[in-house]
Amino acid sequence: MYNLWYWPGIQGRGEFVRLPLEAAGIDYRDCARELGAEALVADMGTYDCRPPFAPPYLEMNGMALAQVAAILLFLGERHQLAPSNMGDRLWLHEVQLTVTDFVAEVHQVHHPVGTGRYYEDQKPEALRIAEEFREERMPKFLGWFENAAGCHPGDWLIDHHWTYADCSMFQLIEGLRYMFPRRMKTLEADIPALLRIHGLVAEIEGIRRYCASDRRLPFNTDGIFRHYPELDGE
Repeated sequence: MYNLWYWPGIQGRGEFVRLPLEAAGIDYRDCARELGAEALVADMGTYDCRPPFAPPYLEMNGMALAQVAAILLFLGERHQLAPSNMGDRLWLHEVQLTVTDFVAEVHQVHHPVGTGRYYEDQKPEALRIAEEFREERMPKFLGWFENAAGCHPGDWLIDHHWTYADCSMFQLIEGLRYMFPRRMKTLEADIPALLRIHGLVAEIEGIRRYCASDRRLPFNTDGIFRHYPELDGE
């Protein structure tokens, strides 16, 4: 069993790790949700050598592995959540690193000045960057992911079986629909392959069970994907 450490109360970046674990039925313990944020901070302080910079991180056999893309690269190889061909595995890792870039820009929309300040303290700047994000960055990233989803045969990103990156596409669509419902209604006509993958991931038995449980926390205005109506637009 793995120990997953991430902040309780939000989906956040930890959800990109939870989803493939749930889809594959891999045993893990969501430690901070059980023990609280104080336990997370305390655990991070136990690593004198190679400590994680920030959660999420996966703990196994006394070793902590942080960074979402690195965790998923490890899980993909160890649990067959990625192709066996090295070129395909590295391309999938490239897709996941691009997800990381996109998620960072998503967070910057509501915190363009400083991550330590409240959204209410930077609303004018957020309004400006949200417009650019909706008009330029969302189509650019989603267009690239759409191309990635359509450049291989089969229904998934790679061939005929889901991978951890397919779960990440599901989470991106879910998060963006919550954060920008009006804008996504406009853009979804241009991303049919991504929507296909989203629907297929939603039907994976492990994902269905997880999303129907109270372990799948709802999106909220403390996480990465935050819905502020004034930041949305068609």
